[in-house]
Amino acid sequence: FQPREAGKVGLYTCGPTVYKDATIGNFRTYIFEDLLRRTLEFIGYEVTQVMNITDVDDKTIREAHSRDVPLSEITEPVIEHFFRDLALLKIERAEYYPHATEHIPEMIELVQRLHEGGYAYKKDGSVYFSVSSYPKYGKLSGMKLESLARGVRIDADEYEKEDFRDFALWKGWTEEDGEVGWDSPFGRGRPGWHIECSAMSRKYLGEEFDLHTGGVDNIFPHHENELAQSVAATGRKFVRYWMHSAHLMVEGEKMSKSLGNVYTIQDLLDKGYSMRAVRYVLLTTHYRQQLNFTDEAIKAAYHSIERLDTLVQAAESANGDGEVRSVLAEYIEIARKGFTDALLDDLGISEAMAALFNLVSSVHRLTNEIPLNRAEGSVILDFWKDVDRALGLLIAEDQDIPEDIYELILKRIEYRANRDFKMADKIRLDLENQGYQLEDLKGETVVIWHGGRKTITKSF
Repeated sequence: FQPREAGKVGLYTCGPTVYKDATIGNFRTYIFEDLLRRTLEFIGYEVTQVMNITDVDDKTIREAHSRDVPLSEITEPVIEHFFRDLALLKIERAEYYPHATEHIPEMIELVQRLHEGGYAYKKDGSVYFSVSSYPKYGKLSGMKLESLARGVRIDADEYEKEDFRDFALWKGWTEEDGEVGWDSPFGRGRPGWHIECSAMSRKYLGEEFDLHTGGVDNIFPHHENELAQSVAATGRKFVRYWMHSAHLMVEGEKMSKSLGNVYTIQDLLDKGYSMRAVRYVLLTTHYRQQLNFTDEAIKAAYHSIERLDTLVQAAESANGDGEVRSVLAEYIEIARKGFTDALLDDLGISEAMAALFNLVSSVHRLTNEIPLNRAEGSVILDFWKDVDRALGLLIAEDQDIPEDIYELILKRIEYRANRDFKMADKIRLDLENQGYQLEDLKGETVVIWHGGRKTITKSF
């Protein structure tokens, strides 16, 4: 991997279509992207990540139409749930979450450029990308241009892989769209799904950037179409590296409504699953391997996490004076190298975790003879926290905050909501004096204390 600019990475990750809550299949991809982002930061890169919010497309409009409500009544609650779920799974926030409905001018401008360049044509109030005008179409997915049906147009945002046709950049307004629509040089309408990502990535990352990710189901048609229209419009490479995660299965079967195995994060909470265990399962299968989400996998995750936690417990309970034994320092360096080398090799998470489990075993064997002293405990905790920057897993967040502390935090959130920053700052200082550090993010507060971290989402 060589970024365009030394020390910096531009990363675009396909986000949710907010007509219903994201499933664990979606979060399999989001967790892979989180590991990618964290690993890049772990090795010293400054990452600028963009994750789009698709809040206008066929699905969102269809859902609003079926319920006879404005589009925003469908999308806004789903977006709120999405950010809650990100926090529950300790997925780091992207720098930008652009909403499609807030970037219509950028999309119109890109469609105009494609039309003026001879890559698009108007038909019945819509604008279509002419696949035959772009000879490199199929470069990403392996689809052959000669197999495409010439002159055939398709208006659906999503279609089956055998439908290799011209696709809509701008869709002319129809009665089914209801109040959803924007005026444009092509007439009133709305953007096609694919043009949304091209326009938003261009605005926040430029005409060429480093990494674009998504699930394998995005490769065709979505990413193929993104690539074609972006290169045609700008003449630039668009993306230097593409990464795609494999599908998630549930109990060995594909997720489907008919099987009743399409689970959201709320469904897993209702089952009583620990979000730390869910993150472990979604994280620890290599992103290019199919993941089978099962009750047995969750049970195994509990045991694995419990074993990892024994090292933290031993380090935190260490007492007595003394220097760090050379053999312990060697164990830690071996673990650090094994962990880092594995992640650098295409995010080799299995080997990375093996390096950490080997350290746990080595330390336990060593301490059977002589317990850890405080200096050794401190060194182990420092290492554990360092590698957890890449994993977001090792430092437990499931611990409860004392009730009086929790009430103070909620009171502070209420003061901030009411713009009483003087009282909010006073509570922050009081909490810091008690060992609780607060980090305010959009719509949530992260609480960090010795050995624990918790995200609180609350609005007033």
